Amino acid sequence: MDSLPPGFHFFPSDEELVGYFLYRKVASLPCQPPIIPTLDLKLYKPWELHGKALQSGSYWYFFTRKTTNRVSNYGYWNDCDADKQVTVMGNDIVGLKKTFVFYQAPEEIKTNWVMNEYHLLNAIATYNSNSNNNSSSSSSSKSSRSAKKRRQPKIECNKWTLCRVSEANHDVQTGLFNEDETELSCLDEVFLSLDDLDEISLLK
Repeated sequence: MDSLPPGFHFFPSDEELVGYFLYRKVASLPCQPPIIPTLDLKLYKPWELHGKALQSGSYWYFFTRKTTNRVSNYGYWNDCDADKQVTVMGNDIVGLKKTFVFYQAPEEIKTNWVMNEYHLLNAIATYNSNSNNNSSSSSSSKSSRSAKKRRQPKIECNKWTLCRVSEANHDVQTGLFNEDETELSCLDEVFLSLDDLDEISLLK
């Protein structure tokens, strides 16, 4: 997967990642241009995503199959914070954002790689259905209504997730994580552990 062309910046909000990109992936709807690739999370170490996932700044984006097993031969992703709700227009809860830190095998060394994993909730189907109904004409026949119902995309919320991976020290330098307090606390935990390792090495 190549990086974005010059002048093209991809910094979507949580709402856009869930309400547009992940929704269209789950509903098998086209997304033009199809810039976010689909990868198997277990096949790559986070620092191997370059050239495979969509890179924008110090973030890597990709779709992957939803799973509760985030363990591979290279290590595992450990949940490090409470789930956060993703809302549309500040009201409807349409998704969840989970935060993980990568531990490298076999020593289970805690790294400074962080992953946000976005999940779609069933509420997104109701939200999009209501949006379509509000924009449609009030005068429609019974046959046209049934045709629209048949055209509604099948939503399989438990099939896909959207992942955003970044290296913690890059984000701290650019300030990209300052928008989210829970992510800062997660990153602080990473750096404190790295500081502890430095102190131990000095005492040897």
